[in-house]
Amino acid sequence: MRVGVGVDAHALVEGVPLVLGGVAIDHERGLAGHSDGDVISHALIDAILGAAGLGDIGSLFPSDSDEWEGASSLDLLARAYEQARALGWTLANADCVLVGEAPRIAPFRAAMLERLAEAIGVAPGVVTVRATTTDRLGFTGRGEGLAAIAVALLEG
Repeated sequence: MRVGVGVDAHALVEGVPLVLGGVAIDHERGLAGHSDGDVISHALIDAILGAAGLGDIGSLFPSDSDEWEGASSLDLLARAYEQARALGWTLANADCVLVGEAPRIAPFRAAMLERLAEAIGVAPGVVTVRATTTDRLGFTGRGEGLAAIAVALLEG
């Protein structure tokens, strides 16, 4: 068994759709990023890649490559997990935490779990998504951006 941790953060900007855990959320601002900026998916990708010893999201999907511009983070997640599977790893469980004051994700949690699990072909109960605030401290507390942390446990 191997454990990986992933962390991601992006600024909130006007004129960009907000995607979290593969779900489009009606919000006044979205996350800036080379792909769709989905910090939950990006943190999960890094957690899986780290556990499998495959580097990080930037080495697999470089932000200076036109190929990944505007890409769906769920597609990137599926591709990253394929690489881990090719080495004989399977996801035992993953826990993802969104850090930010808004939006509240409770109404979207079930859809996030479904989309993330579907992208990598695991049962929805294998992946969890939670959220926390920083009590208005730091860039997430001021509403300047969102961050996510994920832990993945792989079995081989």
